[in-house]
Order: sequence, then structure tokens, then C-alpha cells
Amino acid sequence: MQLTNKIHFRNLRGDVFGGVTAAIVSLPLALAFGVASGAGPVAGLYGAACVGFFAALFGGTPTLISEPTGPMTVVITTIIASLTAANPDQGLAMAFTVVMLAGIFQIIFGVFKLGKYITLMPYSVISGFMSGIGVILIVLQIAPFVGQPNPKGGVLGMVQNIPVLLSKVNPAELTLGLVTLAILFFMPAKLKRFAPPQLVALIFGTVLSLMVFGDADIRRIGAIPTGLPTLQMPTFTAAQFTIMIVDGIMLGMLGCIDTLLTAVIADSLTRTEHKSDKELIGQGIGNLVSGLCGGLPGAGATMGTVVNIQTGASTAVSGLTRAIILFVVVLGAAGLTQSIPMSVLAGIALKVGVDILDWSFLKRSHKVSARGSIIMYGVLLLTVFVDLIVAVGVGVFIANILTIERLSDLHSEEVKTISDADDDILLNDEEKQLIEQANGRVLLFYLSGPMIFGVSKAIAREHAAMRDADVLIVDLSDVPMMGVTASLAIENAIKDAVDQDRQVFIVGAAGKVKRRLEKFGIMDFVRADRFLGDRTEALRQAVDLVKYNTVQANGTSSKGFSTEPSDVTVGS
Repeated sequence: MQLTNKIHFRNLRGDVFGGVTAAIVSLPLALAFGVASGAGPVAGLYGAACVGFFAALFGGTPTLISEPTGPMTVVITTIIASLTAANPDQGLAMAFTVVMLAGIFQIIFGVFKLGKYITLMPYSVISGFMSGIGVILIVLQIAPFVGQPNPKGGVLGMVQNIPVLLSKVNPAELTLGLVTLAILFFMPAKLKRFAPPQLVALIFGTVLSLMVFGDADIRRIGAIPTGLPTLQMPTFTAAQFTIMIVDGIMLGMLGCIDTLLTAVIADSLTRTEHKSDKELIGQGIGNLVSGLCGGLPGAGATMGTVVNIQTGASTAVSGLTRAIILFVVVLGAAGLTQSIPMSVLAGIALKVGVDILDWSFLKRSHKVSARGSIIMYGVLLLTVFVDLIVAVGVGVFIANILTIERLSDLHSEEVKTISDADDDILLNDEEKQLIEQANGRVLLFYLSGPMIFGVSKAIAREHAAMRDADVLIVDLSDVPMMGVTASLAIENAIKDAVDQDRQVFIVGAAGKVKRRLEKFGIMDFVRADRFLGDRTEALRQAVDLVKYNTVQANGTSSKGFSTEPSDVTVGS
């Protein structure tokens, strides 16, 4: 695997312009997310610069812009709140350690090539999870939006304190928040081509607060430390290390999902294909460095990526340019941001929360699928009011159970027992004649499609319904794979047939299917020469056995019946 991103300067003008534009878009969002998280605005800037630089350098999507995102901010906000509540002195440092752990886990996911599995999640779960994160982000902005400090207790605490917050509204800050939202929602598309609405809202809101509300009591960002960041060494307590590991895995997984979904959007805009495992390694390195520098965790950001591509970027030079500009802001120009009102940043973050909501699916989920709609709303509520991990775990579990049920019902229809010229499966003329000649004494047990564990019930049902017969033919010609549970069900059917002195043939078992049967010891019950590749040949031998058994039972020879079965040896 190539360590760094493939960088060239053939599109230098477009890449630099894309990087500058993306930096302008990123600045207000980084400040807003830093304040919203509780780590401070400088943490947002460090996160945007560190994750953006190293993800661009080592990632697998040349035009991807990585920075703190709404979902990542919501999760790290929860982590910071819980760790600082349990350990006020070291909680924030421990939260940055969780960011480092998230980066390490992302690197591990990439090294072990797990990228292609990360997003194998039902859309109803992803939609409910992302919409839940959007709701959390919106709710957490209510207090700063109306000019009040955040109450304790997270989302539930905020909801419970809404009446109190509304009774103590700061008119000046509420006005600034509403003006910010008005710019973000109603700024004409023509003007958006020249300046991102987030930057316009940030500048206009700040100027308005100084000129019109200069004498009002308005909460502002205040001075931001400039210069190089202070390195945050890994900090943890033995009692909370397990919790931090779980938080790191959750944060890393969310970053992977957020990034890879954005990478797919970048692919569709650039007509290219990203390298998911390499991208996860790049994101992991970025988050590891960000945690060391005291920055927020980041992921692929849809808004920044789209802006980057639309302004002409085509290589990782754009992401590096954007990160360098943000480094310059952190190192020397952070003092210019100290007058920004908190309510303006709250308005920007609130708009991000509204954008995260999956409005398209929310409006029509009940029309598309009732089950999918229930899962989506269930995950949304669990995300908001219970826990992010619980929400995803429960949603994926239920969605997979429902999917397995549907697949099992579908494949169960392809489990059939046939003792006459049945039209349920496609038999050639000779096979139909042979089954008619057997007069119900040959039972064809036909299976088709993947034999997942949910099909075992259908196998057992057909097995229990088997009529008396002298010969059982198990046809696996159309079975590409067999799970353990289905294999056990087939083994039970074969054992039962042998115990009842039936002769058993197995047709079409090849490759993995045959090896699975051999590992289950089927060769102990069925001789090697009874494993056939052709169903017609199996039926011929089965009919000869039936004729031979009939003659032996009658004790006499009959016209057309040989006294010895042709090419057949009796006994299992």
C-alpha cells in the first residue's frame, strides 16, 4: 500500500483555490463545534487543521476535506461531559486520549482492510442514527442560542430546562442568533457563489453585535491562545480505562462511517473511486495527531468536500492547503476571533444540526416500508434519549433479524420433497419418467439457494413430512453455500433416512458444500460412490434399487426387472 496520497501539481491553481475556499468554509464551523463540544474554540481549530492535514496526506480520497463534523462533535461532547463529571481535573485530558484511541482503532480498521464492512449497515439504521445526532446537536444549541449557559444533564437536562431557559432569554443574543439563522437559510444562491453563508453570518453577526449591541451583556468567545499547541499526553485512570476504550471504538466507528459515506459522494462528483482502507488509515493518523494536540476528532465533511471539488480541486494539495491556512490562523490570527458572539456560533451549529436530519427519508419512510420506518424512528429516539452505541446495536440487530426472516422465507420456498412428476422444479423428460416408475418409492429432496440458518426450519419441516420410501436423493446442485445450522438439519435428515434403512444419494455437492458435509461426517453414513454429480444418474440408480428391492420382496423375477440392480450395490 502506498503510504502517502498521490500528489502532483498539474492542477495547482484549482487545488489552491479549492483549499482556500474550503478553509473559509471550515473556520466558522471549527469555532462553532469547538465551543459546542465544551473543549473550546481552539480545540475545533486544532482538530480542523490536524485531521485535515494528515488525512489529506495519508488518505485514499484525494479531494476529501476532513474536519470536525456534527456527528463527531455530538459524540465527543457526550464523552467530555461524562469524563469531566467523573474526574474534573483530568476529564478533558482523558477525552483527548479517547480521540487518540479512536484514531488508533481507525488505523487498525484500515490495516486489517475492514473498510468495506464499515458501511454494511441498513439505511434505516444510518438514517435514524444521523437524524438522532442532528436532533442532539439542535437541542444542545438552545441555551447558547438564547444567551444562557448550558445546563447539566446533556440532552435530557436541556429538555427539562427549556421553560427556565425561555424565561431568561437574553434579547440581544437571541436577536443575533435569529439573524444568523436568517442568513444561513435565506441567503440567495447567487451570493453563495462569492462567499459561504457561514462566513457571512459569522462576520455580519460579529459586526452587528459590536455596532448595535456594543453596550449589551453578550457572551463572546474571548481570547484564543495562539502559537503551537501543548501536547496532550495519554491520560487515563484504571477505573475508567475500559469506558474510554469503548468510547474510542464508538468514536472511531462513527468517524469511519461518516468519512466513507462522504468519500462515496466525492466519488460521484469526480467520477473516481476512493481507497477505503487507505482512507481509514489517513483518518486514524489525523485523529491520533489531533488528540495529541488537544483537538477535536474529525471525519470526512460533506460540505467542505463538495465546495472543494466545485471550486476546481482534484488532488490532496487542496486539503493540505486548507490545513496550512488554518494552522496560520491558529498560530497568529486567532486573536481576531475573540469578539465573535456565542449565540452566532450556536446559530451556525444549529443549522448544521438541521442539515444532518435526513429529511428526505423522514418524510417518506412510512410509505417506503413500515418496518424500516419503525426501525428508523426507534434508532432516532434511542440515539437522542439513551445511548449512541445502544441505538446502533439495537437497530442493526433488529434490522438483521428482519432481513434474515425475509431471506429465510424466500429460500424456504426452494426446499421441496418430490415423489412424483412434480412441476415445482424443472425435471427433464427422463427424470419425470424415472420418478413415475419409482411409484413413490424414491423421494427427491431438492434444495436451492444459500442455505442460511433460517432455512433449517423449512428443512426440518420437509424432513418431518417425508413419506415412506426406499431411497432418498438429496439434491444440492443449486446450493452455493451452506451454513452450520442448515448443514446440521440436512445431516439429521440423512441420519434419519439411514436409520430407517433407506438408501441415500447426494447429488451436486461440490466445492465448499461438499467439504462442509465431509466435516460433518456425512461420509460415515453415505458411501463415496453415492455422491453423484448428475441427478438423472442418481434417479436411474435409485429406480434400479427400488426394482431390485421389489423383486427380492416378492421372491420372484418379474418381466423387465433384473434380479441384480444394474451398477448398484445395495447397502449404505
